[in-house]
Amino acid sequence: MNLSPPTLHPLVRRLLVAFAIFNLLVLIGAVALFVLGHGRWALGECVYMAVISITTVGFGELSQMHEVAGARFTTAALIILGLGTIAYFQSNLTALLIEGVIGHALRRNRMKKQVALLSQHVIVAGAGSTGRHVIEELISAQTPFVVIDRNAEHLEHVSEELCEGRMVFVHGDATVDSVLSAAGVERARGLVSALTHDKDNLFVTLSARSLNASMRIVAKVTEDGAGPKMMKAGASSTVNPTQIGGRRMATELIRPKLNEFLDQLMRDRNQTLRLEEVVIPSLSPLIGATLGELHVRGEGHLMIVAVQRASGELVYNPALDTKLEADMAVIVMGEIASVNRIQETFRPTK
Repeated sequence: MNLSPPTLHPLVRRLLVAFAIFNLLVLIGAVALFVLGHGRWALGECVYMAVISITTVGFGELSQMHEVAGARFTTAALIILGLGTIAYFQSNLTALLIEGVIGHALRRNRMKKQVALLSQHVIVAGAGSTGRHVIEELISAQTPFVVIDRNAEHLEHVSEELCEGRMVFVHGDATVDSVLSAAGVERARGLVSALTHDKDNLFVTLSARSLNASMRIVAKVTEDGAGPKMMKAGASSTVNPTQIGGRRMATELIRPKLNEFLDQLMRDRNQTLRLEEVVIPSLSPLIGATLGELHVRGEGHLMIVAVQRASGELVYNPALDTKLEADMAVIVMGEIASVNRIQETFRPTK
């Protein structure tokens, strides 16, 4: 539970400061006029005079003001100080309307247009500590994605830090069907549910599966018994960050060099070497050909590590005479450019 007080927008804070200064000037001006008049004017009349002076409306003076020494000087000082205060208040109010209400509407419409252009993208539900790493990997893999989160300020922060303000996101609750639809769930190829609580990830999984029966859904789980329930709800796979973290710590202790290699392979943004999977489409012209006919071993620093047949059978270090099949996944290691070329080779000809 977050017990820290909510932070105000800087423009709202400045607007409140300007309003406080205005009230302070009214109070000081009213008291000064009341004291100078020695009870000649009621306190309400003094407050009214201070307000119309500070706002530069100037309907008229208090009765017999010219007879009270310093009254007109005080009024003139209130007018001069009020000019600056009202200008400061108006400028911040205008900025708040433009950047807040109008700016938010413009950003929302821009995001809608960007999401409408996406297809076969990935949706990330939750931009917290887990979702953030998912976003980094999607950026590294050059995969189009949309992020959903309840915290608008956090979304803006993540967008600026990871995508230079160009991240496509939807502000809302991912457990709501309309929010998932706004992120283009019907056209998405996959969804990562990385919310904090298992029950929320379960709800997102159920909703997403009902809206898109063919998409791949990867759900985060925190409790050991939540995995099977998530799979029954429609998840394609589940990931327990705590479990993976524990295994990683043990591996770091026992096989540090292997971990260092995997880190450089999967997480170093400056590295062009990647471990990727390439799925052969059902209409690929290369179905029936052999791995040897691809001429990819040793070419462009691309190496075939394994293949997984549609039945789920996994073959490590496959022979060159292994025939390519529809929906077979070829696990390759190599430079991103080489992987992209292989993907283009597998695609159906138009």
